[in-house]
Amino acid sequence: MFRLFGTSRRSPLTGILVFVVSIGALGGATYSVGMTARQVFMAQEEEVIPVIAGSELDDIPALMRGNLPSVTTSQLNNDPRRDKPPRMCEMPADHFERDDFWPKQGHGYDRHNAYVRKYRARRGFLNEREMRAAKVAWHYFEIFTQEETGLANSVGNYPSTTLWDTASYMAGLVAAYELCLIEKPEFDRRITVLLTTVKTLDLFRKEMPNKVYHTKTGAKVDYTNKPGEIGFSALDIGRFLVWMRIYKNRYPYLSNTIDSVLLKWNFENVIDDEGLMFGAYVDKETGETVYAQEGRLGYEEYAAKGFALWGFSPRLAHRAEPFLTASIFGVQVPYDGRDPRIFHSQNYVVTESYLQDGLELGFDLPHDDSSPEWLHSDGWRAEFADRIYQVQENRWRQTGFLTARSEHNVKGPPYFTYDTIFSDGYPWNTVTPRGDYVPDHAAVAAKAALGLWALWDTDYTDVLYEAMIELYDPENGMYEGLYERGQGRVAIFTANNNGIILTALLHKVQGPILTPYTGDTEVWYTAYRDQDTRVVRNYPDPPQQEDWLPALRHSVQEKADF
Repeated sequence: MFRLFGTSRRSPLTGILVFVVSIGALGGATYSVGMTARQVFMAQEEEVIPVIAGSELDDIPALMRGNLPSVTTSQLNNDPRRDKPPRMCEMPADHFERDDFWPKQGHGYDRHNAYVRKYRARRGFLNEREMRAAKVAWHYFEIFTQEETGLANSVGNYPSTTLWDTASYMAGLVAAYELCLIEKPEFDRRITVLLTTVKTLDLFRKEMPNKVYHTKTGAKVDYTNKPGEIGFSALDIGRFLVWMRIYKNRYPYLSNTIDSVLLKWNFENVIDDEGLMFGAYVDKETGETVYAQEGRLGYEEYAAKGFALWGFSPRLAHRAEPFLTASIFGVQVPYDGRDPRIFHSQNYVVTESYLQDGLELGFDLPHDDSSPEWLHSDGWRAEFADRIYQVQENRWRQTGFLTARSEHNVKGPPYFTYDTIFSDGYPWNTVTPRGDYVPDHAAVAAKAALGLWALWDTDYTDVLYEAMIELYDPENGMYEGLYERGQGRVAIFTANNNGIILTALLHKVQGPILTPYTGDTEVWYTAYRDQDTRVVRNYPDPPQQEDWLPALRHSVQEKADF
């Protein structure tokens, strides 16, 4: 096996065990040499959380590390954690009359590199049209989920899926429950069947899930849905990890099941020591496994946060650099600066990865469980997202073309297109995965349009909403979108489109989908402590402050006026 860079698309404790390092102090209490495990954990019961430097953590016996708490902003700063919102049908009638969702505030970066956006997100109960769209989008999963495996088809009747699209089904399932389209027995039945199947999936060469699975059998398949294994995708895994953490945090009773799924996987070759993400594929001539750096600006950082939510440290993958900007309709649009001629990977600028970060994670860092909704601790991600929004509004105002660009499926060849804001040196470039120029497939993507509507409360997104909210077939779900050049609807139905639309509608009601973890312990961090399995499979320790992804600063940033 070998690695490539640039190819695109981690004996029981007793009360007499003694710490051998000085752990430090927080909140007036000191953790020091000679403290027993029992004394340390009694201090934790009093809500005093030790903050342990990385080098000191290495000196603590492996058996003890798993029971250390994961340090988050609420623990470090003694701030109140954000609460999980009630289901829509359980919200009081005056729920949205509060004035703390979006207080009057300037926009820009603060001294901690967090960002306040110029625009507000939409908040409120769903109206009749929105509820109808939610029901139709959920109907896609009602008819295209396989009863035996719990896996949902990626595209209509075609019985194939990826981890990315499985995460989209998980997103739709959370939205259906929280928007009161289904009740708990149905929710529990569906997620239990799904997680049971995912736990038993045959992995790619005993490492990670294969890129594609047959939804009726759960067997590994290639892109033509024929038996075989073709590698794994770090981006797909990262998105799946986001939604596994969302489930674990929102529904702690599922924690052990969720942890047991991930503890079947071997993360040895997914995250390297520098914090880059690697996917895998099979060399056609030798049959060897090739590990290739995966991800470009937009998707790479979103997937990296999925890994970080589980304690991994994908530091380089989370950085925006190297990035460049292209001036389009007065907006400096960021794109990945790695030369595709050298790194053999295209740099597609699309809406979706920024939408997912905002809808699911609130443009926050993985360790942030306490900042208000209007302050985004992963500041540059929020600011770049504002640019992605603004350039599309500007294009509409200056050309009249309704614009909400993302990759999307199409009916018939080439079956899939990257409908970009910028790629290959050109703005508004629509290309196939092979790089062929297909301008007739340019479209207003329904998921992008309604995602923009949810996160940017503007006159322009009102226009997008009117174009998309009733673009559906009641028997199959929401259509993929509208062709830009007047050919009508993109007449295909997908898990990703319907899942993201449901996420956007849920965001209007509840805000960011990820909520803080409220459990006491995690099997994910304690399992296999008496074996070498954790080292072999690269399972992380509970993250301390030293392990946090940094709030990055760029030369283009401006200070806020507050």
